[in-house]
Order: sequence, then structure tokens, then C-alpha cells
Amino acid sequence: MQAHAAVALPLVLALEPVAGTAPARPTLTRDEASALAAHVADDLVRLLPDLAHTRLALAGALFDLVELLRPGFPVWSTLEELARRLPQAQLAQVVAFGSRDGRMPVQPLQPDPAFAQGPLRLLPIVLLAPAALADTLRQTLETELVGRGEAGTVCADALMRLFDVRLEHARYLTRDDLLALACVQYEHVNLAPLWTLLETALLDPSTGVTTQSARGLELALTAGTVRVSSPARWLEGQHGDGAQRRHAFAGAIFELRQYAALLEAHGLALALDGGSPAPAGLLLERFPAPTTAAPSRAYAHTAPGLGIVAVSVVQDTAETNRPHPLAHLYPLAPAALGELRALLAAQFGIEAWDSGPIALTDQGRLGVPGAALH
Repeated sequence: MQAHAAVALPLVLALEPVAGTAPARPTLTRDEASALAAHVADDLVRLLPDLAHTRLALAGALFDLVELLRPGFPVWSTLEELARRLPQAQLAQVVAFGSRDGRMPVQPLQPDPAFAQGPLRLLPIVLLAPAALADTLRQTLETELVGRGEAGTVCADALMRLFDVRLEHARYLTRDDLLALACVQYEHVNLAPLWTLLETALLDPSTGVTTQSARGLELALTAGTVRVSSPARWLEGQHGDGAQRRHAFAGAIFELRQYAALLEAHGLALALDGGSPAPAGLLLERFPAPTTAAPSRAYAHTAPGLGIVAVSVVQDTAETNRPHPLAHLYPLAPAALGELRALLAAQFGIEAWDSGPIALTDQGRLGVPGAALH
């Protein structure tokens, strides 16, 4: 059986360090990864003897869940591609890929240090199985790893020694197990709609899906991008007095920032539905400009603990004696404030702005102090 005719079965070896500890390094050298891969192979073959007929490929690197669960599953697909390239004619063998001077052989197998402190460290594995065995092995792995997936003592000891970390648990999971774990985690923190978007992007990217956040923001996945409805328009549909509406708007922006950060971590972009192009971490909602030219000014809406939640750009017009709205901007990350400042200068000629609490019109819309903003 040639490797190119085999079926890939993605797994992970999930490490749960003792609370308050973390692995001393994110990658293993090639020799270290090879030694660990041999222990992993022994564990899996003891569990399922038919796995002796597969090629086991292991990346000697620890990842976070968000790095593995990205559209196209780039870590697993890269590991699979490398395993298939090997020249050996026989499928059954164990191969490992490690680092040199801390760098893995290809970029997709290099862990991002930004995610190095997560509570679960994941070491990716791919099994290349003969087509005739693949379905049976897949089903058996799903069943057996649930109850018997703990790493063996020799393998667990090697993990603790190689990564210089104490472990509470080390166990094997299928990719479907990892998907189920992510689903539970996001549902537990009231982010089930996020999982709806992510699951579709991972498993059925050719289709779209529409959902609604816990606060009622409309979210739609289309062509690999998540589009969100206008927070200002959402505010128009809310009820309550001014204080309640301000609190609701701040909460919606906080929720939107959560979505933006997690979607980015999972490799998905967030854009404003019907919005204008804007730098990463910034949403831009523009309105038609008046026919009469006039200077523009901006007001930054702030909320306790969140900083600037929106910036409204208006143009004062003599015809209506009220400001004409030009744009709302929504910064979704601290790093976006520099981009916001540059965009205001480049597109509106604004170098400075007033700021204060979230300003609302008499109708409860997002406004600027002392005047209506429609």
C-alpha cells in the first residue's frame, strides 16, 4: 500500500499540565520527536493492533486548540502532506518532524507564542491508513479513545521529561473529540453562536450560516468571512431609558470584541455587513456625504472598562442646522486605535476629537453631544 493511496486519520495527544505550570518549550528536536513518536506508536498499537498497518506521523510541537481548529485544518493537512511525501514504499512506519534551533521545518507546524499559555497543549498526529481499514479504524478510535485513551506510563514520563512539565493528564483524542470539546467550551461561556459559525467554517465551508449572538447581533458566515450587522442599527431596536441603552450598547461592543478575537484566533475574519473596507480590528460604517462641503468632526464614545467603543464622524451643515452623519467606526482591539487615528486623518482630515460617555439622541440613537445624529 502506497502512502498516496492511504486515508488520513487525524488525532492529537492532549496534555493537561498541573495548574500554574506550563511546558518549558513549545517544540522538540527531530531526534526527541522521533523518540516520542515511538512511544506514541506503542501506546496506539497496544490499544488497536490494526494500527500497526498504518503510517504514524507526529509533529514535535505543542499547539492551542484555536491553532488546530482553523478552516482547512492547516496543521494536520501540512503534517499529512509531509508524511505522504516520504519515499518509502511501505506504508507501515513511524515518522516525526521536529525543530532545529526552535524552528519547525514548515511554518504551519510552528506554534504561535501568543497561544502558549493555554490550559491544554495539543500535539498533532496523523495516521495514514490503508483505504480498506480506514473506516473501521476511524470508528474504533472514536469508541476506544473515549474510555481507554490515556497515554501509557512510558509515554507520559517522556512527555514530562522532554517538555519539562508536570502533567495532570495526557490522553489521545480524535479530531472529532476535539471538535466536541470546543463546542462544550464555547457553549459553557455563552458563545454557542460562535461555535455555529466556526463549525460550519471547519466542516462545511462551501455553505453559509446565519445566527444571532446572545445580545442579538446578526452574524452570517459567507465565503469564509463572518459578517456582523451594524451595532448602531442594533441600538435603534433596543428599549429602555438612556442609561439602559448605553449599558446595552457597551455590552454589545464587548461581546463583539470577544467574537472578533476568537474568530481571528481560529483564522476567520470579521467584517461589518455592508461596511466599508477597514484595517484589521476596525469596523467602518459610512453614510452618504452631503452635497455641500463642510469641515468634519468626530466624537469618541467611551464606556467604563472598555475605552473607546465607537467613534462618530459628522459634518455640520448650515442647511439643516444639525450634524450630518458621515461614519461610525468600531475599534475591536487595542491595537486598532492607531489604525483608527490614521483612518480619521486620511479619509476625513480629522487629527483630534472630543470624547466622553456614549452619546445618544432623543430617539435613543448613537449621537454626538448637543445635536442629533440621524
